[in-house]
Amino acid sequence: MKVKLLTTISFFTYQLSISQTEKLLKGKVHSETILLKDVEVINKTAQTSTRTNDWGEFSILVKPQDSLIFFSKNYLFKRLKLSAKDIENNALIVNMAPKPEELDDVIIMTNIKAPKIIDNAYNRDEIRKIKIRKQFDDVTSRVNVYDGKINKAINYSHAIFDRPKKTIEVDQRFKKLVLASCSPAFFINDLKIKPEEKELFLDFCDADPRSKKLLDNANVLSTMDFLYAKNTEFQKLKSELKN
Repeated sequence: MKVKLLTTISFFTYQLSISQTEKLLKGKVHSETILLKDVEVINKTAQTSTRTNDWGEFSILVKPQDSLIFFSKNYLFKRLKLSAKDIENNALIVNMAPKPEELDDVIIMTNIKAPKIIDNAYNRDEIRKIKIRKQFDDVTSRVNVYDGKINKAINYSHAIFDRPKKTIEVDQRFKKLVLASCSPAFFINDLKIKPEEKELFLDFCDADPRSKKLLDNANVLSTMDFLYAKNTEFQKLKSELKN
């Protein structure tokens, strides 16, 4: 009898503690004037989820500082960090942007030569970018284009040294997956990637063989986690090059 009583008391104590920390948040998801149904609403912090109804409405248990993710295959995913005010208002309005239309595979013809640094015309930021690209090439041991570098002081301008220019097919599938899944604000606000560093960061991620595994089973959460992990490496490498 005592065991049953203790179990009952523990259960109600647990339920009371839950009710004090979590509240039912109601909201609505739309895209401009269209109410979105079947949008997956994920509480990443609590590992719970729900979906919007035919009128774009949803309700989910949350607490302050929880991260909510809104996902639909036809729209860019949205991520919000809840504040106490959001929960108190209990009327969250979420606007999702449509995904850009995917283009057919494009073959990019590249013929890029390395820039010549003759004097101090390049500022410090441009030189840092060149150093980062060189570091990426050394780490990944990948040569994507003929960069025109000269190893020995021989005059190759003579006609006998002319070589036919090569055209290389560049695999853009990973970049297209990321750009279709992540909004520009995600790179700036979440990853703290500057707009001028975005292309360089995507090249850094694409050089990792694990990026190809994401193409076999495209998942917005897996893609986001991969970008977070690579961003840590990217920022560390930038810091080392500055020092």
